[in-house]
Order: sequence, then structure tokens, then C-alpha cells
Amino acid sequence: MRPETRLRSRGFTLVELILVIVIGGVLAATLTVFMRPALDSYLATRSRADLVAQADTALRRMVRDLRVAVPNSIRIPNSQCFELLPTASGGRYRMEPDTVNDSGPGCTPGADCSAPLDTTQPVTLFDVLTPLAATPAVGDAVVIGNQTPEQVYGGSNRATITQVSTPDARYGRHRIGIASTQFPSGYDGGRFVIVPAAQGPVFYVCSGADGSTDAQGNGRGTLVRLMGYGYNAGYPASCPSAATGHVLASHVLSCQFVHDPNQGATQQNGFVWLQLVLARAGEQTTLAFGAHVDNAP
Repeated sequence: MRPETRLRSRGFTLVELILVIVIGGVLAATLTVFMRPALDSYLATRSRADLVAQADTALRRMVRDLRVAVPNSIRIPNSQCFELLPTASGGRYRMEPDTVNDSGPGCTPGADCSAPLDTTQPVTLFDVLTPLAATPAVGDAVVIGNQTPEQVYGGSNRATITQVSTPDARYGRHRIGIASTQFPSGYDGGRFVIVPAAQGPVFYVCSGADGSTDAQGNGRGTLVRLMGYGYNAGYPASCPSAATGHVLASHVLSCQFVHDPNQGATQQNGFVWLQLVLARAGEQTTLAFGAHVDNAP
């Protein structure tokens, strides 16, 4: 092979390499100028969408509990937390004896006698006339005629279920045994609600949300749901510790919970305002929900 032929087959020249580097640099600069803003915008949009989803899920959970809470059971020590008593089901109890099917006036509740709930004296048994969304269990609580938070948390209108049975179909759907309790006169229609023992009262606490962010632009607080701590008769003076609660939202910048117990002219319902602000990596989102709560027990 001739020497000049071997030289020509050795590869790229220096000029060609420099041209490739220049063209690559131009392409990289072009991509940086035109693609980086679009990528940053996509990442910011994804971050905001995630924050909105997190805030929306937390607020919907709170509103769900508010709408099934025992009437007049909401307590708000301050704008950073609130307590309530969610129910699992409810129905109507028998208010008077079954004069058609009972074996006789004043008979003892049994297979041939109904079990009405008499509010003039302590009772240990009553018939349920309506279907229940969830069958109560031993240890759950029955609440009747709650007018104030002090009643239900103090236990004057709350009784623990000791047994659940099925009476003759003539007398009702369920027959519930309770610890001896004299209930106050219930609301028109003989309504009662069931509070599950596994849950009891619930506290929502916004902890550490002081309106500031850390060095990464994240909110410093968390929103937690506390349960299983039992009934406290006294009105809470402050928010409880959030150390053992289930975290509903992180990176919380601020919270605001407001309760108007007598919303409207008829005062048959109250209103709760919930606002949640989340911040992460410099992005922020604010969501607010309002929920009407029933005052009629």
C-alpha cells in the first residue's frame, strides 16, 4: 500500500473535531435555552398538583368526619385544632311498648314482649326499629339527644353497649343491651347514633405550622389525626401533642379552623371553615372547604 493512502485512512482531522465540538455546544446551548424552562415548568406543575392532591385528600377526610359527627360534639380550643365524635351508624329506637304484640302491659322484654326505651328511668335494653348502616358491637357507645359537647364527652347521654341480639321481627331489627343509663329526652322521632369503640373521639391537629418555610422552601408543619385516646369531660384548653397521630399532610405552612355553632336564623346547623396551606420546594397551594354540621340530635 502506498504511504499517502495509509495517511488518508487514519480518521478525523483536527478541524473536523473542532467543528463537531462547536456544533455540539451550539445544540446543547439551544436545548438549555429552549428546553430548560419547559422542564422546570413541568416539574413545578407536577409539584403543585401533588400539593393540591395532598391538601384535598386531607380536607375531604376532615369534612367526612364532620358530616357524620355526633350533633353538637365539635370542640375547638384554637384555630390550629378541633375535636369531634364521628359516628358509624344510627337509627330510631322504640319509644313505646308494642300494644298489639306484647304478651301483656308492663311485660319483661323477651321473646313475647318489646323493649321500649323509657327516658324517665334507667334502662338496660331497647329495640331498634330501623336498619343500621353497620351493626354495632359490644363496647361501642350509644348516644341519644346530645345538646352540648359537655353531655356526650361527660357521658350523661352516652352508654356502652353490652350485647347485641335479634328480637322477634315484630319488635324490631336489633335489640341492644347497654350499661344502665337514664337518657335525656331524645329529639323528635327517637333517634340515636353509634360511636365505634375502636375510634372514639377524634382530634385533628395542625402541628408546627408557623407560617414559615425551611431552607428548602418546605412548610414546617404537619396535619395529624388522633384517635383512640378516650373521652375527656373537660373542654380542652389547648391542642394535644401530635406525636402519635396519623399524618394526613406534611409540609404544612399554615392552618385555620373556625367553627360557628349556630349558623343561620333557625340555628339547626353549624358551620366549620377549614383552610390548609402547603409549601414544598418553594411551591405553595391553598385550599379551603366549608362544611355544615347538624345541630339537631
